Amino acid sequence: MIELKNVSKSYGKTTVLQNISFTVNPGEFVCITGPSGAGKSTLLHLLTGAETVTKGSIEIDGVNLNIVPPGALQIFRQRLGIVFQDYKLLKNRTIAENIAFPLEVCGVPDSDIAKRVRTVLKLVELTKHADSLPSEISGGEKARAAVGRAVVHDPMIILADEPTGNIDPNQSKTILNLFNEIHASGTTIILATHDTALVDALNTRVIELSDGAIVRDSVGGYKGKKPKAEKHDILEEDADEGNDKKKKVKVTAIS
Repeated sequence: MIELKNVSKSYGKTTVLQNISFTVNPGEFVCITGPSGAGKSTLLHLLTGAETVTKGSIEIDGVNLNIVPPGALQIFRQRLGIVFQDYKLLKNRTIAENIAFPLEVCGVPDSDIAKRVRTVLKLVELTKHADSLPSEISGGEKARAAVGRAVVHDPMIILADEPTGNIDPNQSKTILNLFNEIHASGTTIILATHDTALVDALNTRVIELSDGAIVRDSVGGYKGKKPKAEKHDILEEDADEGNDKKKKVKVTAIS
């Protein structure tokens, strides 16, 4: 479980996030939305441990990231799959080698790496581009390669920052189908995007940020109704009831 408690993040005198609190249950799919500058990417950086909170705390399965030593933090990150906004594919490595990279870092035997990479290449429909360099494939294919690299080590949590921000609508649908398939296996997914159409297509839980604060936490995309304040308070106080309700929230195919 991921729990943020009154999280604020400032850079100098500029406050990017202010008093953010929410919980993500295992296997849940959450879209973090809001306009550019709302704090979406900063929030993901905090969840990876790449940034530290200014105030408040972030707990993963009861462990406070604020006090995790660097060595243990590296182990924690091996449980994450990250899709960066600009994909960050290694230019001098083939697509297969890019996907294999997290396994190499974890010290997985070469024979196991080869088998797993073949499986993931098939999943992201890039088998024919296994030996291509990133410069030789399209934007949509780069996005799929980035997703493949994020899932190759079977992470418990996937964090995706604007994964469809640089590709056309048809390619975006392919990426959404990929996330649906990955989520169906039980992986927790937190996806940051400003694309309202994408959020409605996913039809899942939405946490909307504006000027660094939460202005919506609802289920059913932007079409879903915002919960009333009284109801939200009840959910906060009755953890068991809240968890039961959240566990029932499932995307048709990637909560």
